[in-house]
Amino acid sequence: MSFSDSEPRVSPLRQLGTYLAVILSSIALTLLTLRIFPGLLPALPPASNQVQEIAAQTAVQASPSSFVAAAIRRVGPAVVRIDTERTISANPVPFFSDPFFRDFFGYDPFPSQPREFRQRGEGSGFIIDPNGVIVTNAHVVSGADTVTVTLKDGRKFKGKVRGMDEPSDLAIVKIDGKNLPVAPLGNSSDVQVGDWAIAVGNPLGLDNTVTLGIVSTLNRSSAQVGIPDKRLDFIQTDAAINPGNSGGPLVSDRGEVIGINTAIRPDAQGIGFAIPIDTAKAIKDTLVRGEKVQHPYLGIRMLTLTPDLAEQLKADPNAPANLPDTEGVLIVQVIPNSPAAAAGLRQGDVITRIGGRTVKTAEQLQDVVEKSKIGQSLNITVQRGNQTQDLTVRPGELQDAVTR
Repeated sequence: MSFSDSEPRVSPLRQLGTYLAVILSSIALTLLTLRIFPGLLPALPPASNQVQEIAAQTAVQASPSSFVAAAIRRVGPAVVRIDTERTISANPVPFFSDPFFRDFFGYDPFPSQPREFRQRGEGSGFIIDPNGVIVTNAHVVSGADTVTVTLKDGRKFKGKVRGMDEPSDLAIVKIDGKNLPVAPLGNSSDVQVGDWAIAVGNPLGLDNTVTLGIVSTLNRSSAQVGIPDKRLDFIQTDAAINPGNSGGPLVSDRGEVIGINTAIRPDAQGIGFAIPIDTAKAIKDTLVRGEKVQHPYLGIRMLTLTPDLAEQLKADPNAPANLPDTEGVLIVQVIPNSPAAAAGLRQGDVITRIGGRTVKTAEQLQDVVEKSKIGQSLNITVQRGNQTQDLTVRPGELQDAVTR
């Protein structure tokens, strides 16, 4: 008999049971030790604190006001205050020039020569070039003898008006600076009704004021706004705009300038208007060079003719005779010595086509004229009574007409 045959055999199941018993005993002993001595565990931050911290950060990022703060951080340093002074001449009241007062006082207490006084004004603007090129409204700096520009950090500069365009109410002011903060410019063509709108400026002398609203509507004509002497289609917003905001930026939720705040309606609250930034981008280089911006004009006063308006005019004995039954642009007046007068246009004519484009509103006609070239022929189709006539007009320069 061999040696191996003399040893007892152990069952595999019995060996497995022994192993499991040892493992379970070790786990139980470890848990008991940790319970008796909890200090042996490494210190870990509570999981609940981590969850709360992450939740708080998410809440801040999702906060409705956070995008406004981010937008102002981008644009705010480039927004400036503009203070102006101009000399105003005023004639004395004629009543006090009566000889009776001279005889009574023994001298003329109110000399007849004009009296001068200093008028101060204020507005806003924003820097578009690190060397000190500033965009603002023309009416902010028009006629100013001195222009003082104050940056957000308190630095003051003497400003010089490099260029100004009254029809678009835009101006460029230059200061001597280097490495100045610049406002990023957006595209007003991308703006939609309902987008956020942030107005930044210095209203009523309250520097660095921010108001929030939305874009209420687009392409609001200057005639609808109440300033028919301008050549503009405005962005309308309900962001609060007050005197002193003029020339400041209207900013998108991305922190880009989409307009220049310019006008308010005194007869309404919560309605403000801004010049689209694309309009400023198109002429800013011309103004920086000190050159005039050309604005083609025909020399007519016009109305959009609708069937309802036609019926009202026909009932008016002062209305033009033989008013045609058609939609188009009614000529209310032809300015003497204007391109329209030279082309043979008359009061009462209804323009239905111009430059190959059918027009039904005054805004459509103005858009065609504004995009035309001075001196270049434009074909016009008019309805004159029962007759249709084709005429040719050559737009002139608006600024030349104003200075005549």
